[in-house]
Amino acid sequence: MRGDMTENNSSDFQKGFQESFEKTEKIIKKTEIEGLSAERKIVNIGKSMLSRKRFNRFLRILGPGLVTGAADDDPSGIATYSQAGAGYGLGLLWAFPLMYPLLLAVQESCSRIGAITGKGLAEVIKENYSKKLLYLAVSLVVVANTINIGSDLGAMAATTQLIVPLPFWLLAIIFAGIIILLQVFVSYKKYAKMLKWLALALLAYPITAFIVGPDWGKIIDNTFTIHPALNLETLYILVGMLGTTISPYLFFWDTSEVVEEEIATHRMTESGDASPHITKHFLRGLRIDNFVGMTLASVTAWFIVIVCGSTLFSSGITEINSAADAARAIEPMVGNFPNAGLIAKLIFSVGIIGLGLLAIPTLAGSASYAISETFGWKEGLHKKFKRAIGFYAVIIIAILVGLMINFLGIDPIKALVFTAVFNGIAAVPLLLIIAKVGNNKNIMGEYKNGLFSNFGVRTAFVIMAVAVLVLFYALLTGQS
Repeated sequence: MRGDMTENNSSDFQKGFQESFEKTEKIIKKTEIEGLSAERKIVNIGKSMLSRKRFNRFLRILGPGLVTGAADDDPSGIATYSQAGAGYGLGLLWAFPLMYPLLLAVQESCSRIGAITGKGLAEVIKENYSKKLLYLAVSLVVVANTINIGSDLGAMAATTQLIVPLPFWLLAIIFAGIIILLQVFVSYKKYAKMLKWLALALLAYPITAFIVGPDWGKIIDNTFTIHPALNLETLYILVGMLGTTISPYLFFWDTSEVVEEEIATHRMTESGDASPHITKHFLRGLRIDNFVGMTLASVTAWFIVIVCGSTLFSSGITEINSAADAARAIEPMVGNFPNAGLIAKLIFSVGIIGLGLLAIPTLAGSASYAISETFGWKEGLHKKFKRAIGFYAVIIIAILVGLMINFLGIDPIKALVFTAVFNGIAAVPLLLIIAKVGNNKNIMGEYKNGLFSNFGVRTAFVIMAVAVLVLFYALLTGQS
């Protein structure tokens, strides 16, 4: 009997042990599964944080190049590209694959000059070349920028009249006052962030292009097939397209803003006593910033021509005589909404005002950098007004003189296209100077222009010089 009891106890013990073992095994498996699940969650969170960090790092890289690229499509640029689309449909799209790599090369060279020297373009010319060359360069950019400021202020006032029934002169004065206050009294870091977000105004045209639904096969064909139909009007608009894409103010602004970034990120001292601390990583970020900014500018300009060619040209509107004409191009984007015309005018006005607020400080700033560096004044948007009175005084004067142009009775829309053409003429000698500086080993050291930069800058000079000379010849001989 005792043996039976022993056997039963042993059997119960074995069963209990087996159940406990199975329970323990289940708990371990559950823990492992939960652990793996938690591990996966941690990994996913890590990946998400990493991708967010990468994106934030990418956003931080974007600075002078993005602002320069967005400012390239200023009201003058929009008017010129709009007129190209309205007047020639898709016939001038072939110019963009030609201009895009040239723009990239020129602006990459300008930003590298600023990064390596730690100086603005005018200061570099002053220290290494003759005074005649310096005064020529500075005079060209100051005159071109002042005319551009005037035409952009006029465009902002004229487009605002589409939605606000106020006098043209009053609106122009209001915008000039707002820009002066922002540029003089808002810190550079805040101002730079504001300028980045204003670049979103450029999205109206790509959105409209996809809503319109044009013949993309025809667009691609016109983009990569040259259709030369050269006459005086075509040459005029082509020089305008070149001038508003590869503009003098961008050369000076980009160079100086890279220096501002180096000071802000402590790569060089504010006094500029020592050379900037340059790394391959920094130069790579500079190229990415430049690439994103110039690509944004070129793609947006391409879309503006497509939209105006697909809407205005197709509707028989081949001449843009007012802001209302230009606003009609984006009506298809809001065609299904009530009061589509009013909404289109509102979107167009917001875009022009936003880009004007971005471009005019760039124009006034680059003129001021050029003059301040020429005369050895303290300069830089990182400095407060009291520490750089001459620099800020030039900004104020440039905006006020530009404002006065609007009281001469010049048509604001025609002035925009003329400004682009003048920029095209002024850019020619400046491109030659940039080629000389970028290829000068005494200035640039091991970072002098490579094959791509040399080819791009010199090709831009040749193409723009030939276009300007042919335009002058046509004007002088009265050919149409």
